[in-house]
Amino acid sequence: MEKRAVFFLFPVAVSSLFIFFFGASVSASLVFDFYAASCPTAELIVRNTVSSSSSSDPSIPGKLLRLVFHDCFVEGCDASLMLQGNNTEQSDPANRSVGGFSVIESAKRVLETFCPGTVSCADIIALAARDAVEIVGGPMIPISTGRRDGMVSLASNVRPNIVDTSFPMDDMINRFSTKGLSLADLVILSGAHTIGTAHCSSFRGRFQEDSKGKVTLIDKTLDSSYADELMKKCPISASPFVTVNNDPETSMVFDNQYYRNLLNNKGLFQSDSVLLIDDRTRKLVEDLANDQDLFFENWGQSFLKLTSVGVKTGDEGEIRLSCSATNA
Repeated sequence: MEKRAVFFLFPVAVSSLFIFFFGASVSASLVFDFYAASCPTAELIVRNTVSSSSSSDPSIPGKLLRLVFHDCFVEGCDASLMLQGNNTEQSDPANRSVGGFSVIESAKRVLETFCPGTVSCADIIALAARDAVEIVGGPMIPISTGRRDGMVSLASNVRPNIVDTSFPMDDMINRFSTKGLSLADLVILSGAHTIGTAHCSSFRGRFQEDSKGKVTLIDKTLDSSYADELMKKCPISASPFVTVNNDPETSMVFDNQYYRNLLNNKGLFQSDSVLLIDDRTRKLVEDLANDQDLFFENWGQSFLKLTSVGVKTGDEGEIRLSCSATNA
């Protein structure tokens, strides 16, 4: 599945660039309508569960989108993040704020009633994230299924694989490259930050506290008025559970506002702001900021690639009866 990413300076037209990069990228081991015969209502059940959960808790779409990223980047898209226990992926500090687990478990319980032992937790995660995007205004995209659930989940595997919000560009490129994802995928998948929230600690590094407890902005790539707003919402005395919206403008809508925010120097994380600063990615940020259809079209392609990372199929892994524990 892994392949080398091609790094580029966007020397050609964006439309032809995307055709070159995305082509036929879906894993040959996954197929569309995998459950057509074995569980024809599988995707509908997941969609209804996500819709119902999102209606009662508007934060669910953002949580599900973050969940699929954190799962796929460690051990591949195999629901390893769902496994509970000592020293599992969930126990790493980077994953303690990941949510949406209850939605996946709810869908799994319904599926076990109608189609026992058939639909993997890994597929539920991918489908739920796909549906979450559509529910808040994003594109509806068909995705391939047939993933099986992994049986390994280790906290020690988390940090060497996930992308931290303080990463500089080269570190992000290298991390995405190990997953078979290109520089274009990096920019497009970063658009997930158009929804969801972040804890104050995730961007504290852009500020500095003096000996008297006063907080000042040290990252001059951040708009000063936006920085003032963040400091008011996240004072030093703030609870560790305080969060802010990733997108200060349209936080409940999946759109291309994220890229427009970047052009206005209002990227919440350092890993967001660097996309505008770096010559390798600035042109694509500008194009996506000016054309939401372009973002939606290519989001679908990059999302397919993301949810095909390191998948287990055939005789690999298992179909868990409960997403939180292996069958053994």
